[in-house]
Amino acid sequence: MEDPVSARVFDRVFICMKCNASIRANASQVRAGKIACRKCGYTGLRPKKRTRKGKTK
Repeated sequence: MEDPVSARVFDRVFICMKCNASIRANASQVRAGKIACRKCGYTGLRPKKRTRKGKTK
């Protein structure tokens, strides 16, 4: 189970690929194209990327 902090930061959060605004929305509605960016109106959204834990070079 996810800890509450990562759930708050990453759960249902999407990023606009045009203006990088973050939007919290339902994943099924985002995939259907029903959710648009509130800043620019673009419907191309991607999930927020999680950072990898571990050793860096």
